[in-house]
This record gives sequence, C-alpha cells and structure tokens, in this order.
Amino acid sequence: MTQERTGVAAFKGNPITLVGPELKVGDSAPDFTVSKNLLEDASLGDYAGKIKLISVVPSLDTGVCDAQTRRFNSEAAELGDDVVILTISTDLPFAQARWCGAAGIDRVVTLSDHKEAAFGQAYGVLIKEFRLDMRSIFVIDKNDKLTYVEYLGEMSEHPNYEAAIAAVKELL
Repeated sequence: MTQERTGVAAFKGNPITLVGPELKVGDSAPDFTVSKNLLEDASLGDYAGKIKLISVVPSLDTGVCDAQTRRFNSEAAELGDDVVILTISTDLPFAQARWCGAAGIDRVVTLSDHKEAAFGQAYGVLIKEFRLDMRSIFVIDKNDKLTYVEYLGEMSEHPNYEAAIAAVKELL
C-alpha cells in the first residue's frame, strides 16, 4: 500500500494529497527512474560521485517553476563540476527541451517523471489530485545521503534558494 499524506501541502490554499514517504535529512536518497528523453532513462546512480541538488517543479511552463529553474541555472555556474543540478517535473521530455531552448537553460539537467511518477512516489512529492510533482528541494551528498530537504507547504510559493545553495556549498 502506498503511503499518502494529506493536509501537509496546498494549492492556492486548497489541501492536496502527497503520495509517498516524507524524507528527512540523514536518510539515504531513494533511487528512481525518470526520462532524459523519450528513449533514454536516468536514475540516481547516473550521478554517482556528484553532489546533487534536485529542484522539483510541477511544470516548467508556470511562473514560479520558470523562475526557480532559471535561478538554479544561474547558480550552477558558481558551484563547479562536483555539483549537478537536476530539475524534475512531470512535463514531457520534448516540452522540457523546448522550454530550456527558449529560456536559454544550459546548466541544469531537466528530467521527466511523466511515465510512472517513480521519483514523485519515492520522494513523497507526487500530488494525487493532479499527477504532478510538488515543488520541493533535495540536496544529496556524494554518498547519496540527504543533507537538505525542503517540502513546500504551498505549491505556488518559492523555495528557500539561499538555504539550498548554502547546503550544497557546505558539501564542497
């Protein structure tokens, strides 16, 4: 049976249900399978040995998600080669590629959770009512331990960018 959490998050003030566990700092980062493109998948293991900042957005084609992805793209240049920033949404891979091309996003890796919502379920961010992933941030060290977790309580709010970047810099 899949765990569901109700009342911990909202969309414009209306409660939503998140599917999956609530992860905590110190937990091992769960593995996942998402799409790089229509023919190729990616998993946590593909980024082994790297510090990973995972920026989860419901859809790149919305204002807050757009701003969040642009912000982490600009921060990526200063973090170096030991860090990878992954933006995960349920947008289709070709929609992600189109958006990145139009927005000039070239330092963030976009991955799609559209097929099975495996990431959303493993990280406790799948929104049952919309089949989107809830805005959240995860920082994972080189040994795949969670060192920073931010689940937003309201989908339309921005994450704490400064705290997430500081969590990454502490691992460098």
